[in-house]
Amino acid sequence: MLRLEMMTGYTINNRACKPPPTAEDWQTALSTSVRDVHELCRLLDLPAHVAAEAASAAVSFPLLTPRCFLARIKPGDPHDPLLLQVLPRAAESTAEGDGCDPLGEADAVRGPGLLAKYQGRILILATAACPVHCRFCFRRHFTGQALPEQAEAVNDFLDAIAADQTIHEVILSGGDPLMLHDEALENLCRRLDRVGHLRRLRIHTRMPIVIPQRVTPDLLDILIAGRLTPIVVLHVNHPAELNVEVEHALAQFNAAGIPLLSQTVLLRGVNDRGEVLLELFERLTSLRVIPYYLHQVDAVAGAAHFAVPIAEGLKLMAWLRRRLPGYAVPRYVRELRGAPAKLILA
Repeated sequence: MLRLEMMTGYTINNRACKPPPTAEDWQTALSTSVRDVHELCRLLDLPAHVAAEAASAAVSFPLLTPRCFLARIKPGDPHDPLLLQVLPRAAESTAEGDGCDPLGEADAVRGPGLLAKYQGRILILATAACPVHCRFCFRRHFTGQALPEQAEAVNDFLDAIAADQTIHEVILSGGDPLMLHDEALENLCRRLDRVGHLRRLRIHTRMPIVIPQRVTPDLLDILIAGRLTPIVVLHVNHPAELNVEVEHALAQFNAAGIPLLSQTVLLRGVNDRGEVLLELFERLTSLRVIPYYLHQVDAVAGAAHFAVPIAEGLKLMAWLRRRLPGYAVPRYVRELRGAPAKLILA
């Protein structure tokens, strides 16, 4: 296996950078995550009424936030855009939305953890676990359910993929596939690599954003060792998420020759201003991440308060196109139940 060593230095926007100081490993960062709303509010110096509301809302979908992500949130500000993504709120209890499965993924199931939603691609829910509980997650009601990490279940969906010659790309999702330990991830990648008609391995992840320590030489070696072309699609919603540790993690992917794309969800109160999106897409592009999709938030139960009217989204896209080069502007999309592809809004 080709061995990648961590870079001793790199550049961003012609600025010489050094790797961040050695930090705790990703598993330690995950294990020390904040799971209690009262602790989170105490750490961030938030008012008592915020903690009380959060405690009530967390009953159905618990809080989970890594401390390295928490450190990017401004203390004392209940409207901080990073905080709003992870803080349970009373608005989650409203009945608005299209239920627990707004995209009709149950209809696309082809076996445990295997979804066939689009022609030529297959999606594997590699794990139910996530490094952070985003309050707008369209799979928020899947959290904690058993997904196919057992050997016999893996064998079943690999057999299904091998039997369908029309599949050229596998998408690892979840949860977050980078929650898998290296041994399990390597085993899955190597077995997929042996399916002759596959060409690409796409990984959808938020892990390098919220716990950038997950990007290690061992992980990079796993992704580039096989014949399948690896593509990493990051989930990032606000420029404040892109601190120096994240920059370094993304530089490691770039050094390994792994293409990076980004997906952003348009969220009320978080990034629904042109200046915020402009800064985000500018910074991503400079970090060699191609802005891929700006998603209309999915109508999952508990997330209606994040919704931005599509008319507003279209105005934001027109504003961005006047200020950014075309390659730095993502496609504004909406996913519809049962549709053969995402609907491109702009």
